[in-house]
Amino acid sequence: MSLPAGSESRDHGREVSPYIELARDAWAALAESTHQPLSNTEIERVRGLGDELDLDEVQQVYLPLSRLLSLYVEAAGRLHRRQQAFLDFPTPPRTPFVIGLAGSVAVGKSTTARVLQQMLAHWPEHPSVSLVTTDGFLFPNAELERRGLLDRKGFPESYDRKALLRFVVDIKSGKDEVEAPIYSHVDYDVVPDRKIVVQSPDIVIVEGLNVLQPARVREDGKTGLAVSDFFDFSVYVDAATSDIERWYVERFLRLRETSFRDPSSYHSKYADLTVEEATVEAKRIWNSINGPNLNANVLPTRSRANLVLRKDRDHSVRYVRLRKL
Repeated sequence: MSLPAGSESRDHGREVSPYIELARDAWAALAESTHQPLSNTEIERVRGLGDELDLDEVQQVYLPLSRLLSLYVEAAGRLHRRQQAFLDFPTPPRTPFVIGLAGSVAVGKSTTARVLQQMLAHWPEHPSVSLVTTDGFLFPNAELERRGLLDRKGFPESYDRKALLRFVVDIKSGKDEVEAPIYSHVDYDVVPDRKIVVQSPDIVIVEGLNVLQPARVREDGKTGLAVSDFFDFSVYVDAATSDIERWYVERFLRLRETSFRDPSSYHSKYADLTVEEATVEAKRIWNSINGPNLNANVLPTRSRANLVLRKDRDHSVRYVRLRKL
């Protein structure tokens, strides 16, 4: 991970860093005495297409992560109560703990988000965990076409950032009920008049490509707010760019044999391509859209995360990097 200038120093000849880095074995050892709450059936339900996720991966990687996040949630609750006591205010219910989860297309962040949602909900301290993806906050295709952005879908400017910010602000304001739009990967578009309703959860996971983007400088020269300003914790799912590209192409070929064959799918035009033609098309899409977006917008936000999960070639997590407190 690249670090900000001046973030590393030397202490008695030893390099120090604002991060703790744990190899997989050391990270997995943190969960040896903790019960694994998910069954094989539950893992199958949350596994994404092409993700290598099994009981060992859940036990060794996501169980320690869910326990660490649970500790953060508990600590935030204690701080909330002490702050209210210090201010001599009544103690209303604490606002939800919000986790931002970022990473490239095809890196497996959606599976990570679903696994964490299931595992966190098993801890008795916070049984209600909601998951919202930022896909629903993409502008509808008609609006993207009007703006000349259909070929830049997934880039920061393709999202209704004001609506996404309002959603997160409403969550952190403690509103009892907040709505988010729904996205259909079959239609490749936002579903009109359909919403997901988030009702007083203990935890909200916000998953998306650009959720760790910093605030933009407005036309008047002032800096606005960013969605990430309201996160209590953030996770970045990382891997070598060459591996992510390969996973994207492999996923495209699998989709060509499955959901692309649905006549109602936006991508049904790819169903009749040969393997060679589909491979060429997948690489074209990667090189013109997903790769440039990763390099220009997603990857630069990695250093903003509290925790980085670094994957190996086989999708297994190789090491964990955690920002020090």
